[in-house]
Amino acid sequence: MNGGDGGDVAAAPAGPPPPLDWKFSQVFGERTAGEEVQEVDIISAIEFDRSGDHLATGDRGGRVVLFERTDTKEHVASRKELEKTDYSISKHPEFRYKTEFQSHEPEFDYLKSLEIEEKINKIRWCQTANGALFLLSTNDKTIKFWKVQEKKVKKIANMNMNMNIDLSKAVGKTNAATSSTYIVNGGSKDKSSIDFKFPPGGIPSLRLPVVTSNETSLAARCRRVYAHAHDYHINSISNNSDGETFISADDLRINLWNLEISNQSFNIVDVKPTNMEDLTEVITCAEFHPTHCSTLAYSSSKGSIRLVDLRQSALCDKHSKLFEEHEAPGSRSFFTEIIASISDIKFGRGGRYILSRDYMTLKLWDINMDSGPVSTFQVHEHLRPKLCDLYENDSIFDKFECCLSGDSQRVATGSYSNLFRVFGCGPGSTEATTLEASKNPMRRQVQTPSRPARSSLSSITRAVRRGAENPGVDANGNSLDFTTKLLHLAWHPTENSIACAAANSLYISHASYSNLSQNNVSWCFCNNS
Repeated sequence: MNGGDGGDVAAAPAGPPPPLDWKFSQVFGERTAGEEVQEVDIISAIEFDRSGDHLATGDRGGRVVLFERTDTKEHVASRKELEKTDYSISKHPEFRYKTEFQSHEPEFDYLKSLEIEEKINKIRWCQTANGALFLLSTNDKTIKFWKVQEKKVKKIANMNMNMNIDLSKAVGKTNAATSSTYIVNGGSKDKSSIDFKFPPGGIPSLRLPVVTSNETSLAARCRRVYAHAHDYHINSISNNSDGETFISADDLRINLWNLEISNQSFNIVDVKPTNMEDLTEVITCAEFHPTHCSTLAYSSSKGSIRLVDLRQSALCDKHSKLFEEHEAPGSRSFFTEIIASISDIKFGRGGRYILSRDYMTLKLWDINMDSGPVSTFQVHEHLRPKLCDLYENDSIFDKFECCLSGDSQRVATGSYSNLFRVFGCGPGSTEATTLEASKNPMRRQVQTPSRPARSSLSSITRAVRRGAENPGVDANGNSLDFTTKLLHLAWHPTENSIACAAANSLYISHASYSNLSQNNVSWCFCNNS
């Protein structure tokens, strides 16, 4: 799929890429059988940085945990040496724990009698500078700008003291002996003590302290706090490509901030009606264009996406483009607007394509074509007969995120029962894979004995794309668990790695092309079992 505006992908070879074969690689924070998950440990946000060398997660306890990639540092070779090898030098990305810090604390708004949770809603990486990492994190009301940097800790040795002497006793004796000779304000009756002189050759026991080691430790410091600008819960933040500004969005407003100014923001979108009874839709997500600093998009609860140009006016109350799919005649029901609400949008890397996720589907939009989506991927179509039950247990209001691969050849989103789905969106692609967040990601691909076996992978993917025929089961006949869900995910910007967060366990898996291609890809996700 070749995009405009610089293109989302380079010129691709003819035909769609082959499906991927997924394998387990790493796990962080794995729970033992029967271990209870603490509410504060559930991961609520996850994000790769621009290079893909760092991964950040936020949880409901207000903490931010950083991971760093390690395999790139271990394999340093020239391109000529790499071409001589008949295997991949870096099999798959490997991450390790780097550091963590407390980003937000629970607060209470006394004016509104409102308790503000410490839960991290979104994390966004900013541009690095001088070896330091910068990121934005937000809860429902307050955004914070963090700097994470290595600091050298010096250890001093050869101090001028004898560690074998009991200092408390020595000081006590000295005070007792000299207490009568000293007067108020440091004066002394013994004038001879003032005439002290160093002996010839100095004092042999006097030593200059020396630095024995320079250890490094990571320190996180809050540089800015952006508060008191939103009356409603913040649902998204997004960095601008200019590296200087970012936006924050709640249900009714979008504000524009400068990273260096924390006490002032500009309201650029306001959908609040004069009479709140006339309110028909709310803002669900907002995202800056990856390369055009004056362009942003925001989605609504009615299933529409509006493209806004900041150069048109200070208050962007009029959109430059509107993307929406008109419903078929006679298909409207009580649940139509609920399942049409867009929970997340993402721009492709080149900025030409927008991926949106509603409760039932993934949709891929071309910003040059506002007549309708260029592709639609069925994710929860098999749950349509159970919408009444999903409404009763509030599962129908779950907000699933979505993401695109760096080359825009694949899209991904989460589902129930710790399931995760990857769809190919390149020309002619039929790839649609269902994976499980476990040490055996492909376990759900094995057909159950009660269902007829399928002869090829393509038949499985076609079934997943259509959705299972029976409600409450996935494409392989397995019953769905609506209490376990994969909500949050992000795709590695260069290596097709995916990160999905739901509970407190982080699984990392990798995949290679099923035709034994040398191009390896990998992905990671957080378990919600």
